[in-house]
Amino acid sequence: MFFAKQADQAKVPASELVSVSLKTLVDLARPAAGLNLKHAAIRSGQSGGYVSRFKGRGMEFEEARGYQPGDDIRSIDWRVTARTGETHTKVFREERERPVFISVDDRPAMHFATRGVFKAVLAAKLAGLLAWAAQHHGDRIGGQLFTDTGCRELKPQNGKHAVLRFLNAISSQDDFNRSEQAAITLEHVLARLMHHARPGSLVYIISDFRGITDQVETHLAKLSRHCEVVLIFVYDPLESHLPEKGRYRFTAMDGGYAASLSGTGAATDDKRDVVIDTGDRKRLSKYHQHFTERLHQLEQIAKKMGLAFIQCSTIDDPIQRLR
Repeated sequence: MFFAKQADQAKVPASELVSVSLKTLVDLARPAAGLNLKHAAIRSGQSGGYVSRFKGRGMEFEEARGYQPGDDIRSIDWRVTARTGETHTKVFREERERPVFISVDDRPAMHFATRGVFKAVLAAKLAGLLAWAAQHHGDRIGGQLFTDTGCRELKPQNGKHAVLRFLNAISSQDDFNRSEQAAITLEHVLARLMHHARPGSLVYIISDFRGITDQVETHLAKLSRHCEVVLIFVYDPLESHLPEKGRYRFTAMDGGYAASLSGTGAATDDKRDVVIDTGDRKRLSKYHQHFTERLHQLEQIAKKMGLAFIQCSTIDDPIQRLR
């Protein structure tokens, strides 16, 4: 984690900038009530304005009961009929709840900000708002949390308890399901997401999307064929705009962001501080170019696949951005 030492952040408790509590996420329930989960997608040659939330028959078996005149003979439960000696028919319940699956990036590069809150905190608040909004709409809530060494999925369920389970997983920051692999890539995360997100789901991916590859794009294309996908790109203002000329000191809290600053002329004073001299505009421009290319790539992917695309910086109000 890195956090710039700036005067405008001194008045805010550091705990509110670098981490998020369960209470903070629970308190998002009220403002989330007014959010609409129908997002304007960047359409490209696709018919219709929205992906249907229902696939195929859309019916789920509920029980077997005695046959009644007028019942469809195709619904007769022959196994129960043979076992009891009386004709029984299957009763189905139509699924009206849409599964909402929220994938949240918590890799080391997300634990960074120069202004506002850490990208990881912003991602958690966005996820909390979306979870509560889904619950208000009567949808089922599930999710995926991933770091650079582990990934965890929560099966979509109904009700407030499903939201609280998801929010508790986000705020607890436990070392869950650590992988034996050296690192979890974005490709690996999306491959798992395709397996866990059922057809007809509304899928949110909240990330800074570092590590986009052709395989990541392929996974997104496959996922978008059966689900409504929304990409939420979180970033820090330093990534999108070059700072004023000068020297900036960053405090490292876990060292996870050091690699991304390596191309800026950053110098390490000790194990916990990194100093950037923005006088070297060539190196800083190269760092900024990486961000621009990633943003452009995401925009092109969203346009080509007809996905909704939302940008949110660490100084933005997440509620306003979702609206």
